[in-house]
Amino acid sequence: MADQEITHVPVEKRQIGIVFQSYALFPTMTVFENIAFGLRVKKVQRDEARARVLEMARKIDLTEEQLRKNVAQLSGGQQQRVALARAMIMAPKILCLDEPLSNLDAKLRVSLRGELKRIQRDLGITTLYVTHDQEEALTLSDRVAVFNKGQIEQVGTPFEVYNKSASRFVCDFIGETNLLKRDIIREINARSDRRLDETREAYIRLETICAQAGNGSVRLQGLVRDSEYDGVFTKYSFEVMGQTLKTIEKNDGIVFYDKGSRVDLYINPATVMQYQA
Repeated sequence: MADQEITHVPVEKRQIGIVFQSYALFPTMTVFENIAFGLRVKKVQRDEARARVLEMARKIDLTEEQLRKNVAQLSGGQQQRVALARAMIMAPKILCLDEPLSNLDAKLRVSLRGELKRIQRDLGITTLYVTHDQEEALTLSDRVAVFNKGQIEQVGTPFEVYNKSASRFVCDFIGETNLLKRDIIREINARSDRRLDETREAYIRLETICAQAGNGSVRLQGLVRDSEYDGVFTKYSFEVMGQTLKTIEKNDGIVFYDKGSRVDLYINPATVMQYQA
């Protein structure tokens, strides 16, 4: 931390804030008392502590009425904000979040992701965020570290980790992919100036297989086998040269492929990621 070795520094002096997966709030205390707990331990003057709690509550959208309530009376999202406030009010150098959204329903998680990013940006605190949710990691992070059995597989920006995955594990773990069989690789090589290695495994992201031609792309014909409609996007399963390839297309209200129809699909070899078999 700022090039300072803190391994042997007492825990209370490390200036690290932690938000646990279960929040670990004090059930017998009010929201105000929970947030002010660290200040009380540090023996901060009462007036100053109150001012800091009110300021922090304003930043995370908690009202004075909510501050007077017992934490058990709050919703899951509000309790998550209280846990964040309790950690951040101590102005830590590093904030550690252990899957803080995992106990919330899907819609609330998406909403609070934006709140977390805003709060972190406004307060300027370096944040270490642990999550198994790939979308959460890509959305919230400036840099992502992907772990596999305790070993780091890749560190990079969300764009690098997603589009230039360093290993087969990262490629398969972050997002959804198609594994291209050798027949398709040979066909791509036959129709493209860019040569793919036919001896290595090849993966491609669903959204990079397009229904419109692009610069350097190769045309393959697919037979629609199935589709999954989710409102904004539709995921299609195509049979291409005896293999199933999945694609994702944004629903524009015009294009929708019926089961059994034939569609021209375009693959740019530059978007194919390859790894040693």
